[in-house]
Amino acid sequence: MCEVCRKVAAGFAAGCGHYTCPVTVPTPSSAPVGLPVDAVIDRLGLGAFQWRLLAICGLTWAADAMEVLLMSFALPGVSAAFGLTPGSADTKLLLTATFAGMLVGAVVWGWLADRVGRRAVFLTTVTLGVLFGLLGAAAPTLGWLVAARFLTGLAIGGTLPVDYAMMAEFIPTAWRGRFLVYLESFWAVGTVLVAALAWWVSTAFAPELGWRYLLAFAALPGLIGLLARLGIPDSPRSLLARGDTSGARAALARVAQSNRVPLPAEPLAGPVTGPAVSAAALFRGVLGRRTAWLGVVWFTLSLGYYGIFTWLPSVLRAQGLDLGEVYRTTLLLALAQVPGYLLAAWLVERVGRRATLAGFLLVGAASAYLFLLAGTPGAVLGTSMLLSAALLGAWGALYAYTPELFPTAVRATGMGVMSSLARVASVVSPSVGALLVTGQLAVALTVFAACFAVGAAAAWAVGVETRGRQLPGDGPDARPEVNA
Repeated sequence: MCEVCRKVAAGFAAGCGHYTCPVTVPTPSSAPVGLPVDAVIDRLGLGAFQWRLLAICGLTWAADAMEVLLMSFALPGVSAAFGLTPGSADTKLLLTATFAGMLVGAVVWGWLADRVGRRAVFLTTVTLGVLFGLLGAAAPTLGWLVAARFLTGLAIGGTLPVDYAMMAEFIPTAWRGRFLVYLESFWAVGTVLVAALAWWVSTAFAPELGWRYLLAFAALPGLIGLLARLGIPDSPRSLLARGDTSGARAALARVAQSNRVPLPAEPLAGPVTGPAVSAAALFRGVLGRRTAWLGVVWFTLSLGYYGIFTWLPSVLRAQGLDLGEVYRTTLLLALAQVPGYLLAAWLVERVGRRATLAGFLLVGAASAYLFLLAGTPGAVLGTSMLLSAALLGAWGALYAYTPELFPTAVRATGMGVMSSLARVASVVSPSVGALLVTGQLAVALTVFAACFAVGAAAAWAVGVETRGRQLPGDGPDARPEVNA
């Protein structure tokens, strides 16, 4: 019985023993002693550590964007080198190889990150991504290139979910949504870099040779990111979930040192004793319904986004633009993503994650039809830029929203599951997107607009707003009902 209820009971029942306290007080065996990790992170505030982490994760995120989008820029050169024709089975296989690897990697690496820690996967995936990226540049045959792209996707498929779990667990509550969108905005940086690099390579080398330099140069940012990552500690939340309280405190001490603030003297609360949260919990009860709705959003957004932008350089090429003009136009579309991200970063903390995500998806659906109706080169460029800004704003909101919906013990696994659903869509999207280059533009854009509309409805159906809330942890506080 709590102290307040004890006094009430004494006044009404004079200690008769028939009063039952409505407040459940945790016993010492189950109650955490000390400060929770979120409270410590919030006290340490936003400082140099978080900005450095953003820069490091952002660099690798940009490198991953380059790898994901690489083949759409390299395709003209690869086609010239290996005699591929637009829309052929070999072309579709090449474009889907990276996504197929990411499909496998997202689940495997996400699961490993929840068991062995974020940092180990954090470093391993980047190392493998660089090695396999360089392997693809030296491919003597198309089969070799397809295998190298699959392996590259396998590696970077783990970078995506793990980076977001790591970032979410180091950022103070008040800033977490914006920082997760800021991290996603580095995708635009990678898109700009790969478009600019492809433009330069197209002017310096013949297409049959230039794609090899394009693949080799695109692997270098990942190498720089790997070296920068060596100084980042593991997530204190992940360490606590695995029973390493001293390691978690050491990680927080590094945050305090970087931010030049004192680490609270109170002991760090260990994990709350309660039923273990396993990966199977992602598919049961309230959390299972949340996973299902989120999965619809990830699948539909990915299908539409990659279906359009994987084939866009080939569509522009088919309309008579030379490679330089194609890459310049693609560069403008990449730059249009920046205001989409900035607006999303502002909106997620003003109107919330769910409304921002649904709103951008609806704008994306409308933009797809505006693109279809555009009749002049200026209108085509303008509607394409609006579509690019809307879809990347949606991606920013989705990446901010998703890690906040899963408890610590399965956060990276949950992100991996979502990323794998996106990769399923990415594997399918080249076949649907091929309609763009075979004269069935209206059919393709109708499919993609419908995807964005369904995604908006699914985002709203999640039914949870996470703005201003601390991350769900482990044990009893991991129950989705508590955070619904």
